[in-house]
Order: sequence, then structure tokens, then C-alpha cells
Amino acid sequence: MSATPQKKTFGKSTREVPHHTQKAKKWYPAEDEVQHKKVRKSIRTSTPRSTLTPGAVLILLAGRFRGKRVILLKNLDQGVLLVTGPFKVNGVPLRRVNARYVIATSLKVDLAGLDSKKVDEVAGEKYFAREKSDKKKGEAEFFKQGEKPEKKKPSSSRAADQKAVDKALLSTIKKEPMLISYLASSFSLRKGDRPHEMKW
Repeated sequence: MSATPQKKTFGKSTREVPHHTQKAKKWYPAEDEVQHKKVRKSIRTSTPRSTLTPGAVLILLAGRFRGKRVILLKNLDQGVLLVTGPFKVNGVPLRRVNARYVIATSLKVDLAGLDSKKVDEVAGEKYFAREKSDKKKGEAEFFKQGEKPEKKKPSSSRAADQKAVDKALLSTIKKEPMLISYLASSFSLRKGDRPHEMKW
């Protein structure tokens, strides 16, 4: 049905007022209906920058090791990079970092002596999965709250993997003069430095 407008006079002027057929609801739901968000199930594959090639020396911009120089070992899925210090040079272990928070330098290290199977093994999701800690609640745990927590030691398998990767990289790094001291030094900007004019 179409609403027929009615003519009404307001003082000297008259105008048409539309007649609404739909009436307002007498009641509304007490709680808002939950609308489920649409989740994108398809994962977009990220293409790494052309400068992010295995063997490239990177500068970390965020995280615990920001300012450290690391060597890129492999490009992982969703813009994640597998890097290492090596640990023996600057204390950066095998870890995954986001590609957004690194600067790629023009320096490259030859990875010919590195075992590719070992790198693929380290790059797996299970390798970096967090271990579930069994927290026992009791009197002993209550009295230990004020004490300093014990430092977590890396597992023997991780330590062995780190030594194997470091050994292969150090054999190549030692051939280049001043490369060890370059990787050991931290990057920082001073007053007056212009990053956009620097050659990386």
C-alpha cells in the first residue's frame, strides 16, 4: 500500500504531510544481537623485499636485540625472517623476526657452508613453540613469590643447533677482515644523522 499524503494548514501556509503506515515497535530486545565478525580464512602470501635475500646482513629495529646486526638465513611465511647473530659474535640466537622491523644492508655473507637441512629443521613452527610450564600451587610456591625467578636455560638440542649454525657461518666470516667486529658492533643514530641519505 502506498502512503497517501494529507494536507494540513499551519497558519497561512499549507503543506502535505505524508501518512506513515508502519508504526513504531512497542518493544525492543533487552540485549543486542551479537553479530559475528567475518574472518578472512584465506592467508595472503607475502612477497619479501628484493633486498631480503638469504645471507644479507640486517639491522634489527625493534625487540630485545634492537640495534644488533644479524645474518638472514631464510624467508618464512607471512613476512617472517629466520636470523642469527651468530650467537658467538653478538649474542643473538636463532630467532624469527618480522620483516617490517629490519633494515637490509648491502653486505652479504656466503651461506655455502651452511647445511640447508639444518636450516629447514630450525625454521619449523614446532621448533619455536613455547613449552608449557607446570606451575604447582602450594605453600612453597607462595613463599617463592618475592624471590627472583630462575633463568630459563636453552635445551641441549637448541644449543647444539646453534653451535652447528655458528660454526658454518664463522668459517666464512673469518675470511673477511673486520667482518666480525662489524657484526659485533651495535647500530645507533647520532644527532645530525640523516637515515634517508645513508647508503645501507
